Parts: sequence; structure tokens; C-alpha cells
Amino acid sequence: SNEGKRGLDGDPEGVWSSDIEQSFHEALAIYPPCGRRKIILSDEGRMYGRNELIARYIKLRTGKTRTRKQVSSHIQVLARKRVREYQTGIKDQVSKDKALQNVANLSSAQIVSASMMKSQPPYPQPIKVRHFLKYLVFSWSFWDTKPLILDMLLGYDPSPTTQEKEMVTPVASTLCPDRTISSDKLCLLEYSAFMETHSDPETVSIHQFVHLGLRVGSSTGLGGGLGAAIEPVDVRQIYDKFPEKTGGLKDLYDRGPRNAFYLIKVWADLSCSVEEGSIGFYGVTSHYIGTENVTLSVSTKVCSFGKQVVEKVETEYAHMEGGKCVYHIQRSPMCEYMINFIHKLKHLPEKYMMNSVLENFTILQVVSNRETQETLLCIAFVFEVSTSEHGAQYHVYRLVKD
Repeated sequence: SNEGKRGLDGDPEGVWSSDIEQSFHEALAIYPPCGRRKIILSDEGRMYGRNELIARYIKLRTGKTRTRKQVSSHIQVLARKRVREYQTGIKDQVSKDKALQNVANLSSAQIVSASMMKSQPPYPQPIKVRHFLKYLVFSWSFWDTKPLILDMLLGYDPSPTTQEKEMVTPVASTLCPDRTISSDKLCLLEYSAFMETHSDPETVSIHQFVHLGLRVGSSTGLGGGLGAAIEPVDVRQIYDKFPEKTGGLKDLYDRGPRNAFYLIKVWADLSCSVEEGSIGFYGVTSHYIGTENVTLSVSTKVCSFGKQVVEKVETEYAHMEGGKCVYHIQRSPMCEYMINFIHKLKHLPEKYMMNSVLENFTILQVVSNRETQETLLCIAFVFEVSTSEHGAQYHVYRLVKD
């Protein structure tokens, strides 16, 4: 009997109280399945398996101990439950057999994580532990390689019904009231730029150049939220840092809507080992939530001395989750120009030299409705190099014109 066994904290090992269960589900959302590969936490240099990270998270959140084996058993029990629920929901026997054959190709961790994506918001409330805030981007290769199985588990239909469209929450203020960066129609949930390297086939190391977890009360990434209102900056002060022609910042701002425009000052973390020609993946991940089921066009313009150097345009379709339109741009590869720029920046011997170069380097990201060209969010990024031991930092400003 489990009742006689107690963990190191005196809590019965077989009992998963509500606080442990909540922390367990939060950790499932933070750490996607990564198979047999290990994760390196850069500040410790130690390698962790996913279940170890989940157990570690539970300990930090609740003070209660659950071993990686207990976490593994809990995931397996939950996976069996999810499959039973899924099987019950399919009436046609042929479809049921086909679906269960596909599910058989998934691990327990993948089944549980897919179910989590269906039933939970894309990100839990952020934990107030600085070490974790820096390292929340991990390999999403599973989501990339098995989309059809995921769609089946998530119940995702790329052509939503009229009923689904009517279920969409009407305004952004109620859609994501705790988000710092939002317009009437779109909220930015998370944004990160990172480098992923493999020291061996089973070990992945993640370094984040930029990580934005944007909520009200944390318009700054300087040691956590200050709780102050977002400061305004006159948009005319930064016109010269971005293209002036059609589609440039001035043109877009004049067209509006003005509550969709933000400036983010980023102190990028370049405290990583980057060798020119080294093998690694450089990517950007971002998540949005919207009020309307529209197709997004995401334009990212890299600018030098106010002139556009390169532009990347991506198209993203909505996933209906809980009556809300969620957009996940996962592991979008950085362009060659950006990778080379980072390498050259790293070769400069002093940080003041890097900052001197970054004074003339900016990025303009415009998220728009692909059909109507309406601007949904526009973010102007300016940069310096972080000198903090806590890595990348940021501060958010609202762009205004008095």
C-alpha cells in the first residue's frame, strides 16, 4: 500500500495533492517531450531528462518531493486515461481502429502533452524562479514531425465551423487581460530567439538571446515586473531607425490602429560560445492569441542605419483552443544574415563596441491580417548587450504621437 510510504517531505508518495497535480500540469506545458535527449541548464551545466525537470519543478513550486520514476508512472497513468477518453469519443469502429493505431506510435509523454495542448492555455502562469525564466525553450521536433497525429488528438479542424467562429472571445481586453502587449484583436503571449546546439545525439543545449514573457506588471524584464503602467515614447523619436517608405514605421503608424504599436528595448544575452561555422540551430518562437479566426502575415524586417537589409514574411493559421484563436510559430529558422551578424558581434572584444554597432541595428515586426492588410500588432525592437548575470532583459514602451 502506498499509504505506508512517505516521501522525503513526509507527504505520502502515492498521493498527488492538488498543489502537486497543478505543478505537474504546469511543468508538462513548459517542458515538451524530448525523447531520450537531455536538457542542459546553462547556469548549472548539469543535464536533466524531462521527468527530472518536472520533478524539480514540483519541488520548487510545492516543496514536496516526487522522483522522476513517480513522474514517469503518473504520466503513464494519465496517458492511459486520455486514450480511454479518446476511444470513447469515436463511434465509428473503422475510424477508432485507425486512430488507435496512430496513437500506438506515440509515447505516454506525447499523448499527455498533446492532450494538455487541447485543454490548457499554451503557457501556464510564469514561475517566480529566475533560473527557470531563462530556459523555457526546448526542442519542439515532436510537434513538427507528427502534425497529423497531433491534429487527431487535439481535435483540430483547419476549417472551423460557424459555431467555433461564434465562440471566439469578442475583445482582447477579456481575451488576455494580463498581457502587456496587445491590441483590440491580438495579444503577444511569448517571444524568444535562441540557439540550440547538440554536444551529442542525446544532449541538447539551449541559449536564449532574447526571451519575452509579457504580462501586466512585467512590462520590464529587469528583475521581474515593477507593476508600473507602460511608459509612452513618442514614435517620431525613432522614425529614423526604421524604413520611411510605404510599409515603414511612419506609414504604418499613420494608418493605425495606434494601440497596436509598441517599442521593446532588449538587452540581449550574448554570453554564449559561438564559433563561426559551428553546427547549431538558430530560431525564433512566438505565440499569439486573437479575437478573430484570420490568417496572419508576420513580417520581420532587419534594419541597419534605418534601411531594410532583409525581410522574412511568414503565414500562420489559427488553431481553435477553448473558443480562442491561438497562433504558434515554432522554431522559425533565423535568416543567414542574422546568424552571421551574431557571429560578427561576438568577435568584438568589448561590450561597448557591440553596443556601438547595435545603436544602428533594429528589427520591425508587423503582424497583420493577410486578407485585409490591417495591422494587428507592430513591435519595434532596439538592442543593447546584457551585462546582467540573469541573462536577457527587456523593457516595453507604448508608441504614441502627442
